[in-house]
Amino acid sequence: MNTLIGVAAFALSLIATACSAGPPTSGPPTGYPKPAPPAPTGFDNASNGVADDATHQADQSKFEEFEAIDDGLGPLFNAQSCRECHQNPVSGGISQVLELRVGHKGPDGTFQNPEIPINGGSVIIKGRSLVNQRAICPNAAFPTTDIQERVPESENIRAFRVSVNLLGDGFVEAVDDSTLIEISRKQCHKDHGKICGLVLYVPILESPGATRAGRFGWKNQHASLLSFSADAYVNEMGITNALIADEVTELCNTVSQPNNKPEADGLADIDHFARFVRATKAPARDVRQAATAAARKGETLFTTVGCDICHVPTMTTAAAGTVVNGGKFAIPEALGNKTFHPYSDFLLHDVGTGDGIVIAQAEHYGRHMQQIKWKDISPESWRSTANRMRTAPLWGVRTHPMLMHDGASMTFREAILRHRGEGREVTERFERLSQADQQAIVEFLKSL
Repeated sequence: MNTLIGVAAFALSLIATACSAGPPTSGPPTGYPKPAPPAPTGFDNASNGVADDATHQADQSKFEEFEAIDDGLGPLFNAQSCRECHQNPVSGGISQVLELRVGHKGPDGTFQNPEIPINGGSVIIKGRSLVNQRAICPNAAFPTTDIQERVPESENIRAFRVSVNLLGDGFVEAVDDSTLIEISRKQCHKDHGKICGLVLYVPILESPGATRAGRFGWKNQHASLLSFSADAYVNEMGITNALIADEVTELCNTVSQPNNKPEADGLADIDHFARFVRATKAPARDVRQAATAAARKGETLFTTVGCDICHVPTMTTAAAGTVVNGGKFAIPEALGNKTFHPYSDFLLHDVGTGDGIVIAQAEHYGRHMQQIKWKDISPESWRSTANRMRTAPLWGVRTHPMLMHDGASMTFREAILRHRGEGREVTERFERLSQADQQAIVEFLKSL
């Protein structure tokens, strides 16, 4: 959701600016704000400046560390490390790992979370749409305890989701809510609201009662990278922590809660995970591909047909020192006032590919979420997430062999043609292009 992106394109824009404004040494005209510098890019796992190299490498080691049962792994889980689901092409990147979510519609037609029996029906897993694909028992200590989740026939809404890219998400976290709100406002007022992104306010777990515009996860269920890390640690690895301390099941559980506690430096694993992601560089563009005539033409056509309405090419982060996440995080110099190119508006849209699944509050925010009064929570907006998905950021999309939220599209053309609903008219404009022009847009996407 932005404008010109990439090293080559950005360089060209600077040259054009310099030519129109006078000699490079003259600087911008008096009274004009200096343009925000670009966010650093690269697939090198080097720090963007949020942390020094040694700290960033230590945080990456935590991100890649494999958890064992003695660490609190499980009892139900999908992976043993963050890296298992975020490693293409480097740690923090996209994944081809698919997670399973299910549910059903209640008598009133609204989505209901599943009820999944385990251990012969002695325990019913409730309050979450995620179905974990792995379990730690039966094992030597619990030879007759069988806790593997299986989907009951009653849960006839079933969907897969690909794990999201995390690279550059520190810049996404540093975007002010007002930026997302303004993008949504412009969309909703243009063309009678045919395209209208939803701004969803979600809880900040480290600041009970505070909310912020969601931007992480396929349903925008988190706005804070620390909250996002805490959620993933529990639901993907089964490691409870200070922000979500409840196990999915106590069967086979032998480690006290929370499983992960702060170490001597005062930081727990989720703090290291969040700092690692905040310090990652944004996905780099393929400069050689971007310089081809076809890709340059495709970039223009991408805007002409309207893809950029949701896949916004450029955003700018809030100023350094801005305090976000309910007062728990001050945007550092390395993230503040930076221009980056995610090709997303980070809003929720119905483009005809929604999976019918509503955000499971207990799963993502803990069982005690309802005991806290959260500011600006809209039950109606939350219910409307059933068929809405976050606009997929296209930075780094050339590294994704499986496209869209469910990984079901294998080519860029297939992914484009699946866009219906709010994206119908844009798709139809794409379809009216000549084959050469359609391919030019594909060539442009190959550069991202």
